[in-house]
Amino acid sequence: MEAPDPANVRIITTLGHVDHGKTTLMDALLAANNIISHRMAGKLRFLDSREDEQERGITMESSAVSLKFQVMGRPDEERSPKTYVVNMIDTPGHVDFSSEVSTASRLCDGALVLVDVVEGVCTQTIAVLRQAWQDNLRPILVINKMDRLITELKLVPTEAYQHLSRLIEQVNAVMGSFFASELMEDDLRWREERDRRLAEKKERLADEAEASINDTDDFKEKDDEDIYFAPERGNVVFASAIDCWGFRVGNFAQLYSAKLGFKEANLRRVLWGDFYLDPKTKKVISQKHLRGRTLKPLFVQFVLENIWAVYDAVVMNPNTEKVTKIVTALNLKILPRDLRSKDSRQLLSTIFTQWLSLSTCIIQATIDVVPSPPVAQAIRIPKMLYPNVFDKNIQPKNKLEQDLFTSNSAPNAVVVAYVSKMFAVAAKELPENKKRVATADELRQRARDAKEARDNSVLVSGTPDSPRAAPESPCSMALGEVLDVSEESEIILGFARLYSGTISTGTTIYCVLPKYNTSLPPNHAHNVAHLIPAKVEGLYVMMGRELIPVDSVRAGNTFAIRGLGGKVYRNATLCAPQSAGVLECADPVQAHDSLINIGGVIRTVSPIVRVALEPVVPSDMPKLVAGMKLLAQADPCVETFQQQTGEHVILTAGELHLERCLKDLRERFARVEIQASKPIVPFRETAVKAQDMAPSKIPNAARGTIKGASTQNLVTFSIRSAPVPSIILQFLLHNLTTLRALQRDGQTSRDTSSNSIDIVSESELVGVQGDVLHTPSVKADQFWNALEEKCNEAGGEWVDICDKIWSFGPHHAGGCILIDYRKDMTPLSLRHRLSRNFLAQPTNTSSNDVDFTGYVETGFQLAMFQGPLCAEPVEGMAYFVESIDVDADGVQKEIVQNRLSQVTGSVISAVRDACRNGLLDWSPRLMLAIYSCDIQASTDVLGKVYGVVAKRRGRIVAEEMKEGTTFFTVSALLPVVESFGFADEIRKRTSGAASPQLIFSGYELLDQDPFWIPTTEEELEDLGEKADRDNIAKGYMDSVRERKGMFVDRKIVQFAEKQRTLKR
Repeated sequence: MEAPDPANVRIITTLGHVDHGKTTLMDALLAANNIISHRMAGKLRFLDSREDEQERGITMESSAVSLKFQVMGRPDEERSPKTYVVNMIDTPGHVDFSSEVSTASRLCDGALVLVDVVEGVCTQTIAVLRQAWQDNLRPILVINKMDRLITELKLVPTEAYQHLSRLIEQVNAVMGSFFASELMEDDLRWREERDRRLAEKKERLADEAEASINDTDDFKEKDDEDIYFAPERGNVVFASAIDCWGFRVGNFAQLYSAKLGFKEANLRRVLWGDFYLDPKTKKVISQKHLRGRTLKPLFVQFVLENIWAVYDAVVMNPNTEKVTKIVTALNLKILPRDLRSKDSRQLLSTIFTQWLSLSTCIIQATIDVVPSPPVAQAIRIPKMLYPNVFDKNIQPKNKLEQDLFTSNSAPNAVVVAYVSKMFAVAAKELPENKKRVATADELRQRARDAKEARDNSVLVSGTPDSPRAAPESPCSMALGEVLDVSEESEIILGFARLYSGTISTGTTIYCVLPKYNTSLPPNHAHNVAHLIPAKVEGLYVMMGRELIPVDSVRAGNTFAIRGLGGKVYRNATLCAPQSAGVLECADPVQAHDSLINIGGVIRTVSPIVRVALEPVVPSDMPKLVAGMKLLAQADPCVETFQQQTGEHVILTAGELHLERCLKDLRERFARVEIQASKPIVPFRETAVKAQDMAPSKIPNAARGTIKGASTQNLVTFSIRSAPVPSIILQFLLHNLTTLRALQRDGQTSRDTSSNSIDIVSESELVGVQGDVLHTPSVKADQFWNALEEKCNEAGGEWVDICDKIWSFGPHHAGGCILIDYRKDMTPLSLRHRLSRNFLAQPTNTSSNDVDFTGYVETGFQLAMFQGPLCAEPVEGMAYFVESIDVDADGVQKEIVQNRLSQVTGSVISAVRDACRNGLLDWSPRLMLAIYSCDIQASTDVLGKVYGVVAKRRGRIVAEEMKEGTTFFTVSALLPVVESFGFADEIRKRTSGAASPQLIFSGYELLDQDPFWIPTTEEELEDLGEKADRDNIAKGYMDSVRERKGMFVDRKIVQFAEKQRTLKR
C-alpha cells in the first residue's frame, strides 16, 4: 500500500454533523476501490464495523482506510496515469464522540466537510469547522443529500439554486467569523509587540517622537481570499451519497466548453453565480445586462435542470422512453435489463455512477485542493511546534525540523511519528492470529508432504499408515496454541501518522510522552519518566476493522502500530535518530537532537456523566479494574478513577457514550456482568442576597460573619462571607486555565522537583470533575492587572483587594476567594508569592511560635470542595479573614505535651465549619449543570417537542425556521439531571422525526432556597400549611445527600392527619 511518490499521497478526514452522510460517502469510495459491491454502496456502511453502530445507524469510532486510485494527468501535463494513495479517516458526527474528531483531524492535512442540504449548518458543523480551522486543515465543502431537494422539498431548479447559494453563504459566514477573531488577536499581538519595541527604542533614543518616526513596521493584514468556499474555485462538491453521484462546477465546464465554444477556464468562472447566457448573441452576460428579461442562471440551465430531468424520468414520473433518450444523449453504456429494472433507485444509481461518479469527483477534488504531505507539513508543522510564534515563514532550525518540514523519508532522516489515540483490537482479529485460507499451491504442497510422510512410514514399519496419522506441521500447531491462549484478550494498538523518516518492524524507538520537556536534557529528573524506549512489534495499514501487516511505513502515511501497550497511555510522539531505530545500548542523551514533543490533543468536550460501577460477583473486581484501565486507554474521552469512598467511577461525555462504554466493558474489556449506579450529576453550591433572609447568626455583626475557635480556644478567628460580584466571578471562571498555569509556573520556578508534576495532574483532574474550561480571555502575565480592573469595576470593598487575595478555591483554582482582611498586618498575598522574584519573607512570629495560616487555608479549601448543602463544590463565595488570634503560651504547653496535631486538626475543622456556616448565613442556592440542546423538527411535531422539554424543566431559548424548508431549529436549555432518557422520549413522542444534540454548557443558578417553607399569609393561602408543591431544590439536594450517605431530613409519614381515600 506504499505510495510510489510522497507527492501522490493525500491524508483527509470526513467531518460533519450526525446523519449528514459521512459513512455513506465513504462507501462510494470503497466501492470504487472494489472493496465492496457497487450495489451495496450506501447501504452497507462498511466502516461502521461495530454491531451497535449498525443498529443505531451512527458512527461511534473513527475508522481509517487507505485507498489506491489511478488518475490521468492534466491535459497540460503528461497524460500518463498516476497512482495516488488516499489515506481517509471517517469520524463520528455525534457530539458525545467529538473527541474522536479531535484525534483524527490532528493526523490529517485536509477535510471533507459534509453539510446536509436541507438541515444546513448545524451545531456540530460549526464545531468541526472550528476544529479544521484550529488544525490548519484544507477543507472541501461537500453539500450532500441533494436528492432531498427534488424528492422531499420538491423545489424547482431556480429555487434549489437560491437555496444552495444561501447555504454556501452560511458556511462562509462561519469561516469568516473564525478569520475575524484571529485577525483581531493578530492586531492586538502586533500592537503589543510594537509598544514593546517603542519602549526599548525610547530608552535608547531620548525623544519619543524620534522613536516613533524610526519605527516603520506596518501591520500586515492577512488575506482572507483562500479561506472561503466557492464552487468556481473547485472546493465545493454537490453530491448525493446515497445515489452515488457528485460533481464540481469544473465537471460541467469541461462538458459544455466544446459544445458552447468557450474556454473551459472561463466557463468554470461563470458557471456559478448570477451569470446568464444571452440566447440571441450566445454570450454570457451578468445581471446588470439582463434589461428586465427573465433568464435562468447558467448553473440552473446547464446543471440543475439536467439532474432534475433524470430524477423526473426515473423516480418522480417513471418514463422508460425518456430514460432511454437520456442514456443515449449522455452516451452511457447501460444494459437493457438494468433499464427495465423495477428498482428505480438502483437504475438512478447506475445512470449517475457512469455520468457523475461520486468517487471520481471526490478524489479529483482531494488531489486538487488538499496538499501532499511535504507541502502540508511545511505549513502545519511550524504551527504545531511553535503555537505562540505567529510569523508565517518559520525556517527550520536543525536537521530534525528540516526533515519534519519536508516529510523526508530517506534512511538517514529522523523518524518522527505522532500517536493521536490508542485503540483496542481483539487478539484473534490480528492478521498473524487469523486462520489463513490456503491457496491451491499450498494445498498441493501439503498433499505432497503428506504422501512423502506416508511413504517414509511404510519403509520404516512396513505397514501403511492412515492419512490421519500424518503429523501436523509445527507451524499450524503453534498457530492453534496462539489462538487458544490469546483468543479472549484485547491488544492495544496506536493510531498514528509518520511525519518523517521510515519506520520498520523490529526496530526500537523512543516514546516521548506529552509531559516531556524538550528544553531539558533526557536524563533530567522531570524527563526520565516521560521518555520510554519501545520495540515496534508490528505495523499495519488500516482498512476499517481489517488490518494489513506491512514491514515498513514511509513518511506521509497513517498506520497502526503494535508494541506501545503499557508504555503509552493515550498519545505520544515516537522518535528515533534514523530508520534503523535506537541502538540497544544507546544513551538517550545522544538522541537529544532527534527528540521532539508534538503535544497532546485538545479536548473539545469535557466528560460530565459520572457512573459508579461494581461487578455482580464481588470476586470479579480485579477483572473490572483491569477492564476500566483498558477502556480508558482505548477511548480518548473516558476518565476512570477510584473515589475516596472506594467506588470505581467512570466519566463519559453523554448518555449514548455511557451506553457504549458499559457495553464494551461487559463484552470486550472486563468480560464480567456489571452493575452501574444511576448517573452521578455534578452540582455547584452558592449563596445570594435575597429579600427575605433569616436574621444573621451573630447579632450586631455584618451578615456572613462567623467566629470560631480551636480546642481550648487556643486559636480564635473571625471570618466573614459574601457573594462574589458576578463580573469578578465570570472573569475567574473564564480564566481557570490561566490561573492554574500561573500557580504551576510559580511552583516550578521555586521547586523543579517532582512536586510540579503532581500539580499538573491535579489541575487536569479538577477539569475532569465537571468544570467548563473556557478559552482564557487574558494571558498569564496580564491576569492580575485584569483582575484588579474587574475588582475596581465592582467597587465597594472590592477596590484594591487584589493584593490581599490569599488563595482561590476549590483546588487552588476556582470561583471562590479567600481574602486576608486582617488589620495592622502585611497581607498574605498570592500575587506576591507567585511572582518570579519572590523570596520567603520572615514572619513576624518568633521561631518558637507556630504559623496557623496554612491550616486556615486548608480548612477553606476543604469547605469549598464540599459545601454545606450536599457536599458539592462551592462557586462564587468570598471569605474575608478578619482576625486570627493565637494563645502562644497555651500552644507551647500543647507542644510540650506533644498534642500540637490535635490543635492544628481542630483549626482546620473549625475553619471548614465556619466557611460552611458563613454560606448558610446568606440565602443558599444550588447551581444545576445545564445542557444546551439543539433540536431540528418539522412543524407537525413542534408541539410535542415543546411538551417533552417543558416536562423535564427545560426552557426554550430560541426557535427559527430554516428558510425554504418546513423545519424549525429549536434551541433549549435542559438540566443534566433531567436529561437521562430525553433523546429516547423525544424520538418516541415524535415518531423519530426529531433528534436532539446535547452539549454541556456550564452551570445555571436554580433560584429557589432548598430550606424555604411558606410563612407569609399569601404563601400559606396559596400553598397551605403543608406546602403541597414540592421544593425542587430540596428534592435535588436530598437525592444527592442520600446517595452520599449523609443525613436527610425526611419524614417517614407525610401529613398523617390528611384523609386517605383508597383508589378503586
